Amino acid sequence: MTTIGFIGSGNIGGTVARLAVAAGQDVVLSNSRGPETLQDLVGELGPHARAGRPADAAAAGDIVVVTVPFKAYGDAPAEPLAGKVVIDTTNYYPQRDGHFPELAAATATSSELVQKHLAGARVVKVFNNIYFRHLGALARPAGAPDRTALTIAGDDADAKRAVTGFLDAIGYDTVDIGTLADSWRVQPDTPAYGAPYGTFDDPAGTPAAAAKVRAAVDAAQR
Repeated sequence: MTTIGFIGSGNIGGTVARLAVAAGQDVVLSNSRGPETLQDLVGELGPHARAGRPADAAAAGDIVVVTVPFKAYGDAPAEPLAGKVVIDTTNYYPQRDGHFPELAAATATSSELVQKHLAGARVVKVFNNIYFRHLGALARPAGAPDRTALTIAGDDADAKRAVTGFLDAIGYDTVDIGTLADSWRVQPDTPAYGAPYGTFDDPAGTPAAAAKVRAAVDAAQR
C-alpha cells in the first residue's frame, strides 16, 4: 500500500490527504506546530492516517507532499527526503514571503529553489494552481466524461510518472507542462492559475479537461 507523507497539513495538504485516504492510501501528516495539533484531522481520516513530525512524514512517505508557505520551504528536512519523490505545492507571494532576488528577476522558479534545497529529492510541482475546495470537489473516477486535469512539472521522468499515477488514483488526469524551469507557466497571475477550475465563490468548481488546461498553460506570457 502506498503511503503519502505531508509536510504541512493545511487547506491543500488536508484536501490531498482526504483524497488519498479515499483512494485507499495511508497518510502521515505533519506540520510546524506538532502532531498533537493534527488529532482532529487524523480522527476525521480514520485508521489510514497518523500524525508525526516532518521528519516522520518524510521517512514514511513513498511520495511526500511539501505544502507550506513558500517562505518556509527551507524548513523542509532535506536529509530524510533524499531519494524521495516530493510534490511541491508552494507559490511565491512577495507580499507574504518577502523578497527572493532570483524570483524577482525571473532567473529561477520557486520550485527550482525548492529543488535546490532538497538536492537529493526528485521534486514535482503539483496542486499549486487550484483552489483547495475545487481540488476536493472535482475528483472523478478514471474514464468519467467530466474528469479534470492537473498540471505537473518536474526534471525527473520517473518521478513524474509516479506522481501521474498518484493523481490518477485520487481522481485526476495530468497535463505535463515540462521542467521545473517551466513551472512559471502556472504560477500566480497566469491564465492557468485557478481560472480553468472555476471561481472562488463557487466551491463546486468547474471541470477542466486536459485540452482546456493545456490552452491556459500555453497562454502564459512573461
